[in-house]
Parts: sequence; C-alpha cells; structure tokens
Amino acid sequence: MSSNKPTFELTRRGFMAGTAGFGVMSAAGLIGMPALAAGEKPKKGGVLKLGIGGGSTTDNFDPRILKDWVPVNQAYMVMNGLVEIDANNNAVPELFESWETKPGALEWTFKVRQGVTFHNGKSLTADDIIYSLNLHRGETSSGARSVAAQFADVAKVSDSEIKITLTSGNADLPYILSDYHFLVVPDGWTDFNKPVGTGPFVYDTYQPGVRARFKRNESYWKPNAAWVDAVEVIVINDIAARTNAMMSGQVHAINQLDFKTVDLLKRNPNLNIVQSAGGQHFTFLMDCTQAPFTDNNIRLAVKHAIDREQLLKTALRGYGRIGNDHPIPSTDPFYAADLPQRPYDPEKSKFYLKQAGLDNLKLTLSASDAAFSGAVDAAAIFRTGAAASGIDVSIKREPADGYWDNVWMKAPFCMSYWGGRPTADQMLTIAYSSTSAQNDTHWKNEKFDAKLLEARALLDNQKRKEIYAELQGLISNEGGAMIPMFGDYLDATSKKLKGVTTHPMFNFMGARLAEKVWLES
Repeated sequence: MSSNKPTFELTRRGFMAGTAGFGVMSAAGLIGMPALAAGEKPKKGGVLKLGIGGGSTTDNFDPRILKDWVPVNQAYMVMNGLVEIDANNNAVPELFESWETKPGALEWTFKVRQGVTFHNGKSLTADDIIYSLNLHRGETSSGARSVAAQFADVAKVSDSEIKITLTSGNADLPYILSDYHFLVVPDGWTDFNKPVGTGPFVYDTYQPGVRARFKRNESYWKPNAAWVDAVEVIVINDIAARTNAMMSGQVHAINQLDFKTVDLLKRNPNLNIVQSAGGQHFTFLMDCTQAPFTDNNIRLAVKHAIDREQLLKTALRGYGRIGNDHPIPSTDPFYAADLPQRPYDPEKSKFYLKQAGLDNLKLTLSASDAAFSGAVDAAAIFRTGAAASGIDVSIKREPADGYWDNVWMKAPFCMSYWGGRPTADQMLTIAYSSTSAQNDTHWKNEKFDAKLLEARALLDNQKRKEIYAELQGLISNEGGAMIPMFGDYLDATSKKLKGVTTHPMFNFMGARLAEKVWLES
C-alpha cells in the first residue's frame, strides 16, 4: 500500500464515508463485520455458482460500456483495476503499486506493479495501462468519458511508471481511478467478446445474458485470492427465480434481494443475508430535453408528488433511507445535512403545476425490475400518491432484457438506479456534469459545472463541503432526477460460502466476491 501523505489523507476521509451502518445477517439477525472463525482457513477447490440479476443479451466485456451487475462482476473476474476500494472505503493499490503527487494535486506519478502477466502470457507494462486509460478519453462511448476528461495528459515515464497531469488539481484521483470502467487490457486489445486480462479467472465460455464460466488463473499475481477452481455465472433477472435458485441450493450466492422477502430469507438456517449501506439510490428520471420536463415547474411538481416514507416502508421494507433528490448519501462527509428534506405535499405539487400553466398532468412512466428490485411496485406507489396532485401516471412495463439499451436515457420518464461512488466528486461528475456520457437526465447547468470544477481543486475540506452542499441543492431543486430513497445492498449467500464480507461499494463485495471467497469442503 502506498504510504505517501496524500493517499493517507484520502483513505482517512474515505473511512469516515464508508463504514457507517453495514453488517452481515445470520439466521439470528444482524451482526458486525465478520471475522474468520477460530481455525478457519481458506481452501482451494470447487465450482462457485452465482445467480446474478442485471444481465442482457447485449452484454460484453468492453470496459467502456459496462452498465449493470452481471457485466461488471464478470469483468472483475477477468480483469484488474488500477486502484481497489476496500471494505472500509479506502483506496488501495491494485495494478498501480503506489502513487505520489505534487502540491496542488495537479501532477501524479504512478508506479506500475511488476511481475504481473496477462492470461495470454504478456507482461504488464505502462503501455497497457496507458492504452486502457485512453479508451475513455476523447471521442469515445465510454461511461467514464467525463471523468477521464480531467486527464490533460497520460504519459509514459518508463515501462514501470506513468504520469497523469490533470486539467485542474484533484486530491481524489486515486479514488477516481477505482471506477470499474478503468479495467486493464493489453495494449491494442479490441476483442471484447473474448477478453484477456490479468484477473483471478480466465475466460472459458460465454452466452451473453444467459451464463458464463471462468477458470482459475493458476498464475494469478495476488496471494490469498482466487480460491475456487471455477466460477459459473447464471443470469437470473427474475427476482423470484433468483430467490428460488438460492433457496433450493442451485447457487451459492445471489445479488439484489427482493426487499419484500428479506425477512423470510433471514429465517433460513442455511443462508446468510449480507446487508451493506452505501450510496446505492433509486431514481425516477425526467429527461430535461423532452417535454414536459423541459419546465422545472413540472419537475418540482413531480418531486412533491411522491410519498417517500410510504415508498421506503412498502417497496424497500425499511432497508434503506429517505432520499432528497440528490445522489450523495448521509454516510458521505460532504452530505448536505442542512438541505431541507422535500416532503410529500400534493398542494405544493398542484402549485407548481399551476406555475407551468396546468391544472393536471398525464405522464407515462417506463418501469422494469431491471432498474432495481421492486421498481414496478415503487412505480405503482408513486402513481397512487401522485393522483392527489392531479398527476395521472400510466405505467409502461418494459422487458428486463435490453432495458439499459432501449429505455434508459431514451424514454422521457423512466426508472433507474445508481450504485454509489467512493467520493462526492466522482458521483456528481459521472451522473450530472454536462459532458458526461451517463448524465441520464440530460440536465445541463453551467453554474453546476463551474462549481464542481472549483471544488475538485480545493484541498480545504470545509470549503469543499460548502460547495458540494450548494451542488446538492442545485440538483435537488433544478435537476431532472427524483431520488426518493437510498437502498441497502442486499445479497444472500450459502453458509458453505466462506470469506464473505460487507462492502460500501455495490453488491457482491464491490463486485469482487468471486476473487475473495472459498467453498467449505
């Protein structure tokens, strides 16, 4: 682990952001971060079977277009990142072995880990990392394009060292480089249907949206990792089918539990329920470039027409927290605690409709449980609550397969989710900056962009907090995302599966479960 001062300051702040409120549930209830039982040692062997929701027939392994849980988990099986976020939300070295920066955090030097080989036998060098970073720069379809736009220059110092110069200082750069898009492939690699990486498992067979198999990388560079002989991924988008596969023992773990069945699953003596609190939030997206959502009065009317308390209680069964129409969770040190919570207020909703020149409003909401478990139920709860405001919501049920290609960022009003990001800057940049390829409300605000850039360069955390609070207010009061709730990450695992921990970033231990767990013999 890097021992330079900037990295220590980042990890300390990250620890404060990430450790509140997560644990593992056994049949007896919630317990803390698990430790190995006395005498329990990792063992090699066995085939790990994972039932994962969030896959599509359009998936592949291209790091630029990773969008959902199945492709992200599978990508981490084959490839490594530059920086990893650990269970305490610390940025720790992965293919970057260490880093240092000059005062102002504008110029960074990174050491490339030595002794690492790709699955095809090629040794990892700086050229591979530069190529992998450049996939997200310039004219690209990458979801990390707006983040990589901060890189003014990515230069090779030697085969074992690169230098990244930023357009403006950013003390959070190691966290930014943990983004799952920044996975490393060999220099010049383009065949993303048959990926080659440096990761814990080697690509074996693959049917997009159906199933995949990966074999252990016998020469994996990380010690104490890649314990199982193989991993089989079964794509099970239907939550009932996924739950049944877990209950019947067909798989060792499933992600994205149905919030309504968690309490039932907790009573099963053969299962553990893994509950992690973090930045995951569920969204109703209004496209700010399409009528009627070009008028902020309409957007505010919609935001006042949802009963957040009822939604949390009914759709999430209490496994989460109320949202306030911005993406920064209460566990983040830059959370805007003083921003007034938006209430369910049909009269205020009617007021904003009148400001838009309307007495009532008809909307079509595209909904699918592909967005999140219980999304269709949440849409129905919104429809009921919105009626009191004079808003008539028709729910258009969309198929799960192809949802992220055909509906998300295309339908005027649809449902989605975001997994959290380890820093406020990263979350705000990737989802709300004007140039982001994943700005899924198409909201553009020059003041927001300028203030985001200003905060990024500051090393004074109090000043940064003031600006981030202002940015959260802008999104909440002017943006196109209605964010009524944050949901805990909920997975179920067999008690035969060992080494499972909670994680503040995503389901399945930050999408790295396959690398870290082992099977009881």
